[in-house]
Amino acid sequence: MARQALEAGKDDPDVLWMAGDAISVLGRDHATAAVAIGRALKLNPNSANAWMAKGWVECQKNHPWPAIEALERAIQLSPLDPLNYFFSGGLAFAHLLARQYEEAVEWAERCSREQPRFSFALRVKVVACAHLGRVEEARSGVRRLLELFPKFTITSWRANSVFPAEIWAIFEQGLRKAGLPEK
Repeated sequence: MARQALEAGKDDPDVLWMAGDAISVLGRDHATAAVAIGRALKLNPNSANAWMAKGWVECQKNHPWPAIEALERAIQLSPLDPLNYFFSGGLAFAHLLARQYEEAVEWAERCSREQPRFSFALRVKVVACAHLGRVEEARSGVRRLLELFPKFTITSWRANSVFPAEIWAIFEQGLRKAGLPEK
């Protein structure tokens, strides 16, 4: 349906970024998503949501620096946006990929303050803390994750992961250090 939306809404920047985002997340076709979102930004370079979508797609492609630039631009364009937690969550993810673990923790905490139910930010924080050697803080995060998702394990997340292997490896190593059960 997202691909149909791209054709039907090829001149509507909102349709383009939303369809691109869906194609990236659900279809794992980041190249097509990037083209659609790029067109959305040509049509409306002031769309904070299109910049946010670009940032998340760049994360999925393991390109943290363009992701950081795009997500910072989204925040500049709409600092009070209701989806701001998704901007800051994307920045946490991008900084994690860039191995800037302190920044990843800071953005993950900001994201959690903005939207406590967005558990991805907690996952990023756990992994970043583990990579920083802040094991007790990482383990505390794992306990919180297990309160929210009692069956959450490395194996269960891996089975449902949309990340390419090089991104998954960062998460897997951190989650192991933090003490998340394997199975």
